[in-house]
Amino acid sequence: MSLHLPLLLAYAIGLVALGFYIGRRVRGAADFFVAGRGLGPGLIFATMLAANIGAGSTVGAAGLGYRDGLSAWWWVGSAGLGSIVLAFVVGPRMRSAAATHGLHTVGDYLELRYHRSVRGIVAAALWIGTLAILAGQLIALAWVLNAVAGLPKWAGCLAGGAVMTTYFVAGGLLTSAWVNMVQLIVLMLGFGLAVPLALGAAGGWAATAASIHAPDAYWSAWQGGRSGWHYLLLLGPAFIVSPGLLQKAFGARDDRAVRLGVGLNAVGLLAFAIVPPLCGVIARSLDPGLANHELALPTLLKTHLPPVVGSIGLAALFSAEVSTADALLFMLATSLSRDLYRGFINPRASDADVLRAARWAAVAGGLLGVLLAMVLPTVIGALTVFYSVLNVSLFVPVLGGLFVRRVGTPEALAAIVVGIAVLLVAQFTWLGGWVPAGSPVFAGVMASVVAAAAGVVWRRDSGRA
Repeated sequence: MSLHLPLLLAYAIGLVALGFYIGRRVRGAADFFVAGRGLGPGLIFATMLAANIGAGSTVGAAGLGYRDGLSAWWWVGSAGLGSIVLAFVVGPRMRSAAATHGLHTVGDYLELRYHRSVRGIVAAALWIGTLAILAGQLIALAWVLNAVAGLPKWAGCLAGGAVMTTYFVAGGLLTSAWVNMVQLIVLMLGFGLAVPLALGAAGGWAATAASIHAPDAYWSAWQGGRSGWHYLLLLGPAFIVSPGLLQKAFGARDDRAVRLGVGLNAVGLLAFAIVPPLCGVIARSLDPGLANHELALPTLLKTHLPPVVGSIGLAALFSAEVSTADALLFMLATSLSRDLYRGFINPRASDADVLRAARWAAVAGGLLGVLLAMVLPTVIGALTVFYSVLNVSLFVPVLGGLFVRRVGTPEALAAIVVGIAVLLVAQFTWLGGWVPAGSPVFAGVMASVVAAAAGVVWRRDSGRA
């Protein structure tokens, strides 16, 4: 029997056991949602970077590198650039507001700043998008298990969903932060060993480049195939206003922990961004005929490396996908339990009631994510749905609420409705080809900004009249 599968199973069992051990410290909703607001820079860095290096940043980005070349750097690089803004501009202000007002979720902030209607609309939109990106992580896990053990996609999705749901339900953010620390160590070790050995297996960089017959754009860092700088329009804003990342910042003990932890996460993302495209290029050199480009990284790790190194690399992939998936469960569980359950169904719910609802919401979210993963075809396709909805629905409400005093509930609602409408029109009509870089998300965000600005001007002029 291959060494890969037993080691991967042992690693998964270890993550679950650690989750249950840390979960014993959770005594109430505050521990589950914001880790008692006691996370220092180290844990903030680990849980942020582990959450950000997921399916899209590994399996997806390597697949883009296999197909389009070095310009796939922008998939992860854009996340790093957005994280800089989160670290030094948005994150500290959001953490301070959360600590001052006892906020646990971004939904809490939206209701405080605007009205519960804004909270409800944003929550509903994000549930759809979050399930899509959760499905993307599970698809990537399925590709890993398919490469290792030949498991069909449905079985891989089910197995991955069971692992991440089990340890997350045990302790929420507190569990995730500590488990993510272990996952990040395995991730860095796995890729640190795998990349030079894979490049050696391909005969070095000169031999790798010479064996690939592709257009000159394949070697461009700016634009190649369907990859390139335009990913910044899709991904940059998402890593500034993502509820999952903002809620991790809520768990920081002070603003310095946010600036240092999230800032180091940005540096890590910018440095890591070249690794998956490079793996994709090497995989294309060694296996030029893959039918599914998203199998490039799992195939490279399993087929072209020594068994022990390949197993560590596959465990690193498993870590990447599971750590991001638990961050998404965090978004679903906290939003459903506080935005829906306490916000609309049972406003008088006790702390214990909300904690119970959060855990059941995590189980339900995990099951729905597994079902959706069985239907959606690719990792990148699933992630694009999430980032589109996230950017358009949250960009103006979060940033406008923090920095523009005149943005109120009417402007926030107008921004959400108009932005989503333009996103859909741009996605499914000729407008999608007219927008810069062909990005419907860019059109939606710009439309939401214009709608909010128009609302501010109209209310100001009406007040003068």
